[in-house]
Amino acid sequence: MEKKKYKRSRQRDRILELLSQTDIHPTVDWIYDRLKKEFPKLSLGTVYRNLAILIEQGLILRIHSGSTFDRFEVNRGSHYHLICEKCGKIRDFTMPVNMELEREASRMTDFSIQGHRVDFYGICPECQGRK
Repeated sequence: MEKKKYKRSRQRDRILELLSQTDIHPTVDWIYDRLKKEFPKLSLGTVYRNLAILIEQGLILRIHSGSTFDRFEVNRGSHYHLICEKCGKIRDFTMPVNMELEREASRMTDFSIQGHRVDFYGICPECQGRK
């Protein structure tokens, strides 16, 4: 399938830049709040549309963390996530990606497996310290 071509957009470039500069896996609201000062006429819909384009282009990833809000990150290749069940914080977790999972899924199904995602859920150190 051929990727659709899009004209460059200052807002889209800034969204990508913002995501490249943070490791907190921000929500749409966080992105919107940072850009609103720079682009006073910016709408939340514009942020959503630009995020969808960046996802389609493979430049960023949407993380469905189990909370109400999706989070976003720059596509930095295969890695896992640690997700705090109390505060919702997401951290990248670097450990070797288990490619055997994909091979096993291919053997067991008629799918052409393109990748996989594994998230680890627990309580972050900050929340463990709270009483």
